[in-house]
Amino acid sequence: MLGFELGFWDYVTFATAFLAGGAGILTYIWIAGLPGRIALARHHPEAEAVKLMGWAGLLPTILPWIQAFIWAFKPTDVIDIRRFPREEARAIEEEHARLSGAAPSASKDLPSDAKRSQDSGTKS
Repeated sequence: MLGFELGFWDYVTFATAFLAGGAGILTYIWIAGLPGRIALARHHPEAEAVKLMGWAGLLPTILPWIQAFIWAFKPTDVIDIRRFPREEARAIEEEHARLSGAAPSASKDLPSDAKRSQDSGTKS
């Protein structure tokens, strides 16, 4: 090859470098996904946006990743005024189930408007 033979310690060095590189890549993946996992665990209403910002923010600079990390800890008791509170809670649960890969839980309470429309549909 280059005039010398590779010995046992050369192969150990290559294996160590390969393992260190793999550990570095796995650490990067774990850190990049951390804001998204925190947001999912806290049932954050914007969990998908936090997850995407965490992944995309670590690539060019670290500032968007820091913002996503802070955003993941934002209080999550926000109620969307376009929906009833039960509908908002159900929508957040469905979004959380979709993002985590679990089946959404079937909720038996319907909002008052949905009950009224079901009742009027069965009476006519």
